[in-house]
Amino acid sequence: MSGLQEILVILLILLGVLYFPRRGPREGTATMRRAKRPLTASGRMRLAIALSVLWPAGLALYLRPWQGDPLLFLGLGLLPVAAGWAAGWVIMGYRRYRR
Repeated sequence: MSGLQEILVILLILLGVLYFPRRGPREGTATMRRAKRPLTASGRMRLAIALSVLWPAGLALYLRPWQGDPLLFLGLGLLPVAAGWAAGWVIMGYRRYRR
């Protein structure tokens, strides 16, 4: 059970590192302000986030990488999530470039 806790702690640290710095005011942005829009996520984005959490968590419970082969979990659990987000990031870049 401690292996699952370690995975959850790593996920919480990543969330803290990536999410919380964006919540505070940024330095040097007083001259250029964007119009504030509410922080809402589309249905697709919410589905992507939910699957990004549930897929590795479900595979971690099934494969138990802390007892067996952690490389199998990395290949089947984390690599597809990272590849999906990378592909989405690239697609969004192309869409913004065309506008």
